[in-house]
Amino acid sequence: MVRPHHFWPNAETATDNAFQRAADGRLPDEVARAACKEMTRAAEIMQAHGVRVHVFEDSSDQTPDSVFPNNWFSTHPGGHVAIYPMFAANRRLERRTDIIEMLKREYRVQEVVDYSGLEPDGLFLEGTGAMVLDHIERIAYTVQSNRADPVALERFCSHFGYEPMVFRANDAHGVPVYHTNVLMCIATDFVMIGLDMVSDPNRRTEIVERITGSGRFVIALSNAQIAEFAGNAIELQGREGRILALSARAHASLTAEQRELIASSLDLVPLDVPTIEMAGGSVRCMMAGVHLAKRPASAS
Repeated sequence: MVRPHHFWPNAETATDNAFQRAADGRLPDEVARAACKEMTRAAEIMQAHGVRVHVFEDSSDQTPDSVFPNNWFSTHPGGHVAIYPMFAANRRLERRTDIIEMLKREYRVQEVVDYSGLEPDGLFLEGTGAMVLDHIERIAYTVQSNRADPVALERFCSHFGYEPMVFRANDAHGVPVYHTNVLMCIATDFVMIGLDMVSDPNRRTEIVERITGSGRFVIALSNAQIAEFAGNAIELQGREGRILALSARAHASLTAEQRELIASSLDLVPLDVPTIEMAGGSVRCMMAGVHLAKRPASAS
């Protein structure tokens, strides 16, 4: 996770992110301080549940979206790290060698595959925002958008061994969804997804069949729930079992029945991040998962 000290809704990403909204009348310094406190508290809650969290500070005033590191890198079992090409020019400044070096020190990293060289050709693939990865079935669910070029997606899938499952998705106003992870969350036992947003009925059926075929059950989210970031959740391993981290706003939008279904599999952990959500992302976007084997402690 990255603690932002200059957070602000990013003007460069507002063109195709319908989840983003303008600042609410507060001054920039007030907004930045509020976002910093929200991220800090979220990290503390995760740590209290036994989740290992690496926190980095962002001091640049050129990276308003730095709190969302999952878009520029991802990690994969077997020691693999991917670095991604970003759509907005100022988001490319979020890539940091110190984070990659920390991963190499703390975990077994065999290779780092850097796709950022695709940016001059206008080919973008914004990590686990653009793709929601089923690590078990090896499927990369991907909404068609400016943030997920098919050439970049094919290169990633070929190298990392995923099958691309590409589909169109639009909100209730017909606006294309910018990132797959705002409408879909894959957990061990279930998948939360905004099925009504999937434009093609045949593709919608195919997605449901792939989900249920993996042994998971489907929790269908309404368009209104997706607008409240209910799809932007992430399953994490805690000290006493698995948890589902999601925003307080997302949690409040779920029905009692949906919460009961989720609770039958894992514990829900709501996090209060209303300022950060102004930027068009929520809890899932704030966390870049570590799927690497930890290095053994050095003998002293």
